Amino acid sequence: MKSVCIIDDDPEVRDTIASLTRKMRLTSDSAGTLAAGMELLSRENFDVLFLDVRLPDGNGLASLPEIKRLPDAPEVIILTGIGDPDGAELAIQEGVWDYLVKPSPIKQIMLTLQRALRYREERRCDRAPVSLSLAGCVTVSPRMQPCLDQVAHAACSSAAVLVTGETGTGKELFSRLIHTNSARAKAPFVTVDCAALTESLVESTLFGHKKGAFTGATADRAGLVQLANGGTLFLDEVGEMPLSLQKTFLRVLHEKTFRSVGAVTESKSDFRLIAATNRDLEAMVEAGQFRRDLYFRLQTITLRLPPLRERPEDIKPLTLSIVDALCSEYGLPPKGFDAEFLATLEAHDWPGNVRELRNVLERACLASGREKTLYSMHLPQDLRIKVTKSSLGRGLAFQERAFPALAPLVGEAPAPVAGRQTLKDYKEAMERRYLEELLAAHGRDVAAMVAISGLSRSHFYALLKKNNLASPD
Repeated sequence: MKSVCIIDDDPEVRDTIASLTRKMRLTSDSAGTLAAGMELLSRENFDVLFLDVRLPDGNGLASLPEIKRLPDAPEVIILTGIGDPDGAELAIQEGVWDYLVKPSPIKQIMLTLQRALRYREERRCDRAPVSLSLAGCVTVSPRMQPCLDQVAHAACSSAAVLVTGETGTGKELFSRLIHTNSARAKAPFVTVDCAALTESLVESTLFGHKKGAFTGATADRAGLVQLANGGTLFLDEVGEMPLSLQKTFLRVLHEKTFRSVGAVTESKSDFRLIAATNRDLEAMVEAGQFRRDLYFRLQTITLRLPPLRERPEDIKPLTLSIVDALCSEYGLPPKGFDAEFLATLEAHDWPGNVRELRNVLERACLASGREKTLYSMHLPQDLRIKVTKSSLGRGLAFQERAFPALAPLVGEAPAPVAGRQTLKDYKEAMERRYLEELLAAHGRDVAAMVAISGLSRSHFYALLKKNNLASPD
């Protein structure tokens, strides 16, 4: 029998949904706190979870990554008293089934529950166990699990995929993972660097040319589209594709036919398209810089890769993997690293993401020579300076907010600020005060607080939970 879990601090809501489940001949169990609900989820398997956002001991949205990691995780329906667009966006990004605002009509709740159960049943019937080949992919962060799920989903079809994310997040790596795990794995993976395409040679590069088609065409040459026949055509930085080519390429995507330069007849190429970009294509469409019809054609399946600063759990395993590979590449002895080295890496915001991390680690490995341990002294000076200045800047700014009377003393000998408490207690008190001031200054503007604090949304909600502060939801 299908089962439902209800985590809500309102007894009336719990009773109403429990009564509804009984009428639908379902079983249910409930909890009034997040801790009790998580304990319930760890003991029993449920098909659907009704989850409140503002709970006495934490924020329901902050628990979504942990819930999604459960074996056979339930479909989640958010049921909250205060609708928040940012909260709804975060919830949908985390893969919830629906986002309902109290009081919702019983009929709407019932329809949502029925659809979630039907979806779960169909997914169970259609889904065979998938064993992904993740060669080159190193991650332990729960933020990356939806990305891996999308890889598995995309690998089962030949639909077009659009991979988005900042520079250095691994867009080509994940595109190759989709290809490697698909039925086209034994066929070519052909990369087209759209940023390097020149107006004069673009058609010849993509579609090939016939001998004598233009000066210098001394022989027939196959284009990249033809070379991708049976395999995958990867358009890297598709946002840089010239407008003049976009219309032509749209037809190629639709018909899977093309004409080489100088050819009389058309040729066919059965390729699977994967495109990647670090640009906002939707904004480019609105600005007239990218064709709307091509944009819709590219994003049959969309995979967004989070930046490294949003998944700090991956810095350590990535560092271990990259350092091992670099030592092997340069013939260096295996290297470890001390806690301060890792702490410095974790304090950096990594605007260049994994690509920047690899570059920094390469410089550190070469600087350390044949030494067996990496220390922060081996890291590039520019990175150490940036991390130190950022840390000092945050500390001074916070001290001026928390202790206005000490502001005139900045630059002088530091005045004593704690004499009757441990360092741990002092840090915890200051952390709570910082969060209180942030909430007081920005109300329910989560986006502003996340931007100012430098925290990810999940980390921000986790700190609110830890300090028992009401969520801005």
